[in-house]
Amino acid sequence: MGGIEQVINQIARGTSRLGVKTEVLSLTSCRVARTVEIDGYLAHRARMDFQIASTGFSGSAFLRFAQLAKNADVIHYHFPWPFMDVVHFASRIKKPTVVTYHSDIIRQKFLLKLYQPLKYKFLASVDRIVATSPNYLATSGVLGKYADKVSVIPIGLDKATYPDPTPDRLRFWSEKLGPKFFLFVGLLRYYKGLHILLEAAQGTDYPIVIVGAGPIERELKEQAARLGLSNVYFLGQLNNEDKVALLTLCYGVVFPSHLRSEAFGVSLLEGAMFGKPMISSEIGTGTTFINIKEKTGLVVPPSDPVALRRAMRYLWENPVVAAAMGRQAEERYWEYFTAERMVKSYVDLYGELVAKHHGAKRESEA
Repeated sequence: MGGIEQVINQIARGTSRLGVKTEVLSLTSCRVARTVEIDGYLAHRARMDFQIASTGFSGSAFLRFAQLAKNADVIHYHFPWPFMDVVHFASRIKKPTVVTYHSDIIRQKFLLKLYQPLKYKFLASVDRIVATSPNYLATSGVLGKYADKVSVIPIGLDKATYPDPTPDRLRFWSEKLGPKFFLFVGLLRYYKGLHILLEAAQGTDYPIVIVGAGPIERELKEQAARLGLSNVYFLGQLNNEDKVALLTLCYGVVFPSHLRSEAFGVSLLEGAMFGKPMISSEIGTGTTFINIKEKTGLVVPPSDPVALRRAMRYLWENPVVAAAMGRQAEERYWEYFTAERMVKSYVDLYGELVAKHHGAKRESEA
């Protein structure tokens, strides 16, 4: 699961526990069962026919969505997914609707111009828009157009769903990587700023561990080889137990995302959840809602390898300060970012939308 998939999973499993029957529709390119039960909710999959600019399209999803929507009280979308905007209008939805706005569309400039009229029509048509941080709401020109119907519900994680690593796995990684290292976890995509992290690693001997796979993996490994970096470890995609073992063992979490495509940073939040000091970039998104400068970690300018190197050096050479930042990061997680808090907010929002819809329906019938 990537970050958005993890969020959907946390919402679906959490709302199901609070008495909301939750079903999820997504696309798949694999030959798998059409419907499976995951963590107490139903996950429906329609076959993906093709992709354009990372957006999946599916002919069968139109009928599947209409069938599921017919029995639903609330339709909850996750943006951006332009194909679903089309499905929404084609299905002539008359139910209460909410969309979680995960990110502005940053990279596809030409396609964005073509999509923009549909995007604005879709966002205008839904009943409520949810931003995942006050920072993103304040800095998104798109969200600013709909401020009167935007709610802020921060992403939350349930620590109890993370496996406890065995002593053997902890010992394995400790022996392999040493007692002190920086950690990055995430999909290896262009906006993650890992090329900046590799530049920052030049001239240092701090072990830097990169967990994840993605479209720029080969490019990053080639860059590391050109720079002669022997202190950077690419571990690829790992299972959850190994990921938690590394989060438990690491000295600090580094998260160099430099573009607004990084709207929140779920793996950064995982670092806070495990009590680690963090380094992130100021890009006007949820990353700086998670990581408070000089309280839970350090915040540096984006695309600045010198500043990033300086921040790593400061944490490395000041373990007492780093440990205090880690403790405050975990305290902030428990205060603002638990799945329980997020899920309760969504259940309250669903109830509000349903009540409003029924009230409007009674008025029209009268």
